[in-house]
This record gives sequence, structure tokens and C-alpha cells, in this order.
Amino acid sequence: MVPGDSTVPELVFSLGSNVDAHRHIRLAVARLRAEFGALQCSSVYQSSAVGFQGEDFLNLVTLASSNLSLDAILKTVKKIEEEFGRERGVPRFSPRTIDIDVLLFGIQDGKDCAIDLPRDEITKHAFVLQPLAELLPDNVHPQTGSSYSAMWEEFDDPSQELAVIEFDWSGIGEN
Repeated sequence: MVPGDSTVPELVFSLGSNVDAHRHIRLAVARLRAEFGALQCSSVYQSSAVGFQGEDFLNLVTLASSNLSLDAILKTVKKIEEEFGRERGVPRFSPRTIDIDVLLFGIQDGKDCAIDLPRDEITKHAFVLQPLAELLPDNVHPQTGSSYSAMWEEFDDPSQELAVIEFDWSGIGEN
């Protein structure tokens, strides 16, 4: 399956890490490709830790397609996070080996899986919105009615600084 194939829903993930971040981002993207096939990836962005003192985070957004149920996708993501040592039960704002969130999955609202889609992080965090606007600039947020590129242009929180970084994808194929 190729992202953008109209026969299957688009699946958008947000990834972040601040513990051995380059390695964990590379490995997580490879695992997502193994599970979901072709991925399109945004640039990788570096940002300061939010809500706690810690190493900078690396973040990106990926686009895939899937015929799996949302529940199956969420279980797969949780399994991948656990493989990389993601600790549950720690404070929300704490270091992460890898954090993978489903931002969007077709037109689903996620209520049957106890999550809200689209994720509210899209409108709140530059490290989600900017890579999403890069990857899907003309797509429209179903609740705001604005394109992701327009939302990014209007985003106004100077405390959320991001920088695109050169990222070494060697060892996992195309980005």
C-alpha cells in the first residue's frame, strides 16, 4: 500500500524522542515501515523539552495507509513503543525513548478506542503542526476547517521554537 491510495484510509503518526533520539527515531521509522509498508516522512525537527528539564526532542510526522482497525493500529504502536523501552506510568512530561501517536486515521474520530481524533496536539504543539503542515499542507483539519499550512502560518507561540535538522537515515532505506 502506498500513502495516498484512495482505497485505504490515510494514517498519520507523530513520533518523538529525547533519549538516544537519533537512534530511536531511525529504528521506530523502520519498525513502522515493517508494520505498515511505505511511509512518507516529514523533515525531522529539534525542540526543547516541554514541561520538564531534559534533552532536546526530535520529532517528525509520517504518513501511511492501512486497512487495519484503529484498535489494531494502536496495539501495534504500543508494542513498538514497549520494544524501545517506553515506560508507562511515568509523569506525562518526562523523557521518552519513543512516543508514537496516531494523529489522524481517515475520517475516524477514535471514540471507540478511547482516543480523540484528530489529536488535539495538532493545534497545540509546533512540533506536531509544523511537520504535519510540511507533509500535508493542503489537507484540511476537520474541526477548524483550515488547511494545515494555514494553521501553521497562524500559529503564534514564540516559546515553541523548532529547527529542522539534517538527519542521517542510513540503514533504513528512503525517508
